Amino acid sequence: MFRHTQLETVKAWLIHPDYAGLPLHSRIQRAIRQLILDGALAAGKPLPATRGLAASLSVSRDTVENAYGQLHAEGFVIRRVGSGSFVAPINDLLPVAPRTRPPSRETDAIRAGLSARGAAMVVHGGTHSGGPVRLFQQGLPETRNFPIRIWERLERQVLKEHGTAALVMTDPQGARPLRQAIADYVNLERGARATADRVLILTSSQQAMALTANLLLDPGERIFVEDPGYHGARQAFAAAGAVPVPVPLDREGLIVRQMFDRADKARVVSLTPSHQFPTGATLSLERRLALIDWAARRGGWIIEDDYDSEFHYAGRPTACVQGLDPHDRTIYIGTFTKSLFPGLRIGYLILPPDLVAPFTIARTQQDGHPASIAQLVLARFIQGGHFGAHIRLMRNIYAERMRILARLIEKDLAGLVEARVPSGGLQMPCLLTCDLAEARVVNAAARAGLGLTGLTALHATARPQPGFLMGFAAFTPTELESGVHILARVLHDLKTAAHPD
Repeated sequence: MFRHTQLETVKAWLIHPDYAGLPLHSRIQRAIRQLILDGALAAGKPLPATRGLAASLSVSRDTVENAYGQLHAEGFVIRRVGSGSFVAPINDLLPVAPRTRPPSRETDAIRAGLSARGAAMVVHGGTHSGGPVRLFQQGLPETRNFPIRIWERLERQVLKEHGTAALVMTDPQGARPLRQAIADYVNLERGARATADRVLILTSSQQAMALTANLLLDPGERIFVEDPGYHGARQAFAAAGAVPVPVPLDREGLIVRQMFDRADKARVVSLTPSHQFPTGATLSLERRLALIDWAARRGGWIIEDDYDSEFHYAGRPTACVQGLDPHDRTIYIGTFTKSLFPGLRIGYLILPPDLVAPFTIARTQQDGHPASIAQLVLARFIQGGHFGAHIRLMRNIYAERMRILARLIEKDLAGLVEARVPSGGLQMPCLLTCDLAEARVVNAAARAGLGLTGLTALHATARPQPGFLMGFAAFTPTELESGVHILARVLHDLKTAAHPD
């Protein structure tokens, strides 16, 4: 049972005006989480029975049950059938990784007429090529189900209310209504600690990474990145003159102990903790807390790319690192490219207070200010509940498409491809289980109209098992079935050519 002071702490969260926008179960969950983080609830300590705590707080037992369930999902508590709920052991990670030499930076010849920075920007190609969508192209949301009529109605409302004022330059930090809507959303759904004043509206997560790299990293300075990881992040950092230092992963995400006591002494790390790209791993709570401690002691920064956390199909997503960080060393990147549609071109940063002004000034040197009408429409779309409703609908659709693709692979590609079914996201990692080269498969599939993304290019150092990513979110069951049949023909043709006998 809680001591009196601990119970009073939880009650204070329930009545505090700053948390009035959160559901009751979220306030209880966050209050208990903070008690654990502060050390007021030690590892192994039992939590009160749900019925007893509900009576003490004058809430329903289901409310307390939901709070405990989220704490369990995030790794803060352990639940034992018949015994109750207990505070999980959260141990500091020790800097025991052996010293390793950082990989040398690739030195390509500067292309004719380009500066060294210009060459660094183009040597590895762009983050996307545009053109028509290909079956299985990763990272694409379904747009045919978007409520375009609602969007049109909201746009008419904006133009009627604002008139020609909606056509002029807007606040370079972003429209206040949208910044407030984003802050409210990430606080409720992602466990963040955001206010409208800390939100900076941008065009995309790629712009966010480029801006962050240029403002926080000097040329030649090192930054820790996930290996494997999103190639667009590595490109943004390399283009700014920084040196990406790959850190390997396991099932719990980034192996953070390998960052500690390194000879390179990087002070910035970039990662996708909620749904790692491309493996789908979720960074464990212990490692999140270790990262936060590292950044505070090092005077460093955590760049948290939360690119598709809305689409989680097994349980509830874990709280973001930014919401756990009491030291304000985390820079949170979000985008509507995957949750709504790519053509919207709206992303955002949630910044520590001291970085808001310099980041806003720097963004004016890139594109002045974000588009005003789209911001105002999106703000109404979120505030009116349409965004939440759309996410819930698409989450169900994507989960079903993921299951269909997994079944099709098991049925039609047995002995050739093994699916690694993810817990969330818009794409499925697949491994080649036959003796075919990854590049040959990806290239042959492209000639057949398929958009597979090879896994090898996403690794900086280790040689992975050959395979590829298969996007499933943007394609109907019929399209997925057609694409798998095409891929089966491609693989069988390649095997026949390799073994004509």
